[in-house]
Amino acid sequence: MSEPQRVGTPIEFWFDFASGYAYFAALEIEALAERHRRTVAWRPFTLGAAFKVTGAQGLSRTPLKRDYARRDWDRLARLKGVPFNLPENHPRTGLPAIRAFYHLERTDADAAAALAKRIIIGYFQDGLDTDDPNAIAAAAAPLGIDPDTILAGIADPEVKLIARQQGEQAIARGVFGSPWIFVDGEPFWGSDRLAMVERWLEARW
Repeated sequence: MSEPQRVGTPIEFWFDFASGYAYFAALEIEALAERHRRTVAWRPFTLGAAFKVTGAQGLSRTPLKRDYARRDWDRLARLKGVPFNLPENHPRTGLPAIRAFYHLERTDADAAAALAKRIIIGYFQDGLDTDDPNAIAAAAAPLGIDPDTILAGIADPEVKLIARQQGEQAIARGVFGSPWIFVDGEPFWGSDRLAMVERWLEARW
């Protein structure tokens, strides 16, 4: 049986690789999109760009919020029955991971999406170091992606520019948190908005 034809624009999934809530959303976003015959446009960026505009800082760097977030992430993991382990030196900036994605996307968007999902799962389940180009290249290898190609892309000045421009585009469109989802231009912030995303896709209420 052939796959159902996809209709509509892709669901844009903007996220920081070190965002705990983005991890949980990343585990579900593709299934959600498939239920509505959509695809997912994975869009990694660094929240640091947004924080420069908002004056905020990440949950894991904010007293009180940090302790609550870690407790909440553990609850979510138990609720959903998925592994969750904060890596050492969390949060990491993850620029090599972001650059690897945008390098790969230039020639193979499907492979880039698979790599993005592998990276964020690896970060929160296996302690993948998203700041280490060699670790990112090694994570790409089981997907059939040449590690040397990933390393070259991470170091490519053009890719660095593309990654920065993506972050600037996110800010220009009002993105200030992770995960952030656009459905036909409608913005939704947070993994707890997935049900609202689904409702929007169903009824445009």
